[in-house]
Amino acid sequence: MSKELQQTIEMLAKEKGIEPDVIITAIEEAVLTASRKYYKTDEDFRTKFNVETGQVELFTVRNIVNEVTDPLTEISLEEAQKLYGDEAELDMAIEFPKATDVLGRIAAQTAKQVIFQKVREAEREHVYAEYGDREGEVINGTVKRFESGDIIIEMGRVEALLPRKEQSRAENYTVGDRVRAVIKGVNRGGTKGPQIILSRTDPALLIKLFEQEVPEIYDGTVQIRGAVREAGDRAKIAVFSTERDIDPVGACVGMKGTRVQSIIRELRGEKIDIIEWAHDVNTLITNAISPARIQSLSVVDEAGKVVEVIVEDQQLSLAIGKKGQNVRLAAKLTGWKIDIKSEEDVRREVEEKFELAETLATVDGFTDAMWETLSTSELNTVNRLCESSATDIANLLSIDEEMATALQNAAHVAAETKAKLEQEAAEEAAKQAAAEAAIEEAAKQAAAEAAIEETAKQAAAEAAMEETPGQSAEEETDGTTDQLTEKEPSIDEKAADESATEQA
Repeated sequence: MSKELQQTIEMLAKEKGIEPDVIITAIEEAVLTASRKYYKTDEDFRTKFNVETGQVELFTVRNIVNEVTDPLTEISLEEAQKLYGDEAELDMAIEFPKATDVLGRIAAQTAKQVIFQKVREAEREHVYAEYGDREGEVINGTVKRFESGDIIIEMGRVEALLPRKEQSRAENYTVGDRVRAVIKGVNRGGTKGPQIILSRTDPALLIKLFEQEVPEIYDGTVQIRGAVREAGDRAKIAVFSTERDIDPVGACVGMKGTRVQSIIRELRGEKIDIIEWAHDVNTLITNAISPARIQSLSVVDEAGKVVEVIVEDQQLSLAIGKKGQNVRLAAKLTGWKIDIKSEEDVRREVEEKFELAETLATVDGFTDAMWETLSTSELNTVNRLCESSATDIANLLSIDEEMATALQNAAHVAAETKAKLEQEAAEEAAKQAAAEAAIEEAAKQAAAEAAIEETAKQAAAEAAMEETPGQSAEEETDGTTDQLTEKEPSIDEKAADESATEQA
C-alpha cells in the first residue's frame, strides 16, 4: 500500500472513529460502482484493493462451462484451457483484468460519493454501537448551535439533540455553554442516521445526579424508589434505607445541605422535596404531601387508588401548591389520586348533607335506603339535586318519576328558602358595614377638626409672643401662659352680662 494512501485512510478512520478496513471496503465498492456506470454491461465486475501498490484492481469474472449461454459471464472450457492450460476446469471462475484509468471524471465523482456514503453509514453504525445501550446515562457536552428551538450538543466526535420539549424553562443557553444531560434514547433510523436524544427534564437526570452526589445511593445503602419533576420549578424524590441506622433523607441532604444544594445548582434552582419512602399508603402519602401537614387520611377507593386528605384551613394552599403543583407531584410519586380538602370544606359538606336530609325527610315515602344511596352519590346536596332531572333521580333511587319529582320539588323549595335567607343576611351585613363605615368616617372628621383647632391655638400663641419683644424669656413664657389660660367669655356669659346691664 502506498504510504500516502495508507496515511489518508488511517487519518480518516481516526477522525470518524471507524476501522481502516471499513474505508478500504468503501473504496472497493466505489470503484465497482463507477466501473459499472462507465462500461454499462452486465459483466460480473469485481474489485480488490492491492495492499502493495495502493491501487484498486478491477476485473470481471467468468465461470468455466461446457456450453456458453452468456458470453459476458461464462467461458467455454476449451477457451479457458487455451489461456490457463490444464489448470482450467469446469465450474472454476476466471478473473479478467479491466482498465481503471479510463473511468474518467464522472466515474471518479461517483466513486467519491459512494466512498462518502459508505463512510457515513459506518460512522452511524459506530455511533449506534457506542450509544445505543447507554440510555439513562448522564453525559457532558457543549452547545454547538441552535435549530428551531432545539439545541445541538457536541460530545467529542458526535453530536446530540436536546429538543425544545426536553429543555427546562428555567434555563437559557448560549453557544459554548457546558451542558449536563441524560441520554433519553437513540433513534437508529432517519436520513442523518442514529440521533442521540438528550433531556434536561427527565426524572432520570435527577436520579443520576443523586447517585453521583450521594455515596450511600451509589453503594446501595439508600435506594431511590421514585422521582417526579416539573422541570425548573419543583421535584420530589422518595428514598429508602436498607439499614436502620442510616437516615435516607439526611444522607441525601448532606451536612448543612451540601449534597442537595449541589444538585439544585445543577438544575438551576429547582426546588427538591426529599421524602422517605414507606410501604404503608397512609405514611407514604403523608410524607409526599410535605411540607404541608395533614389532619387525616382515608382511602376512598382502594381498587381505583383514590384517597381523601383533610388538612387545616391554613394548610390548604400549601398542600395543593402553586397551580396544584404539590398535590400533582405527590400523586405522580405515590401512584394514588389525592383529593385534598380543608376542615372548612368538610364542615360545609356535612352541613349540606344534613340540610338535604332534613329537606327530603319531609317527603312521604323517603326511606333510609334512599338516603344511603343518595348521600354517597353525586346528588348529595340540595343544589345538585335541583340541577339534576327527575329521570336521573328515579334511575338512581329505583323509584318512579312522580316520587322523584316530589323529592326535586322539595329540594327547590329548600334552595329558594336558603337563597332568600342568604340574601337577607347579605343585606343586613351590608347595612352593618355601611353603619360602621359612617362611624369611622365621623371619627376621622372629628380628629381632623381637633387637629385644625390645635394648630390654630399654637399659631395664636406664637403671634402673642411676637407682640411683646421687650420681655425676657421668662416673662414671655409667663405672659404666654397667662394668655393661653385666660378664657374668652362664652356666649352664655356674654348674654348674662348684657341682661345685668339692662336691669341696672
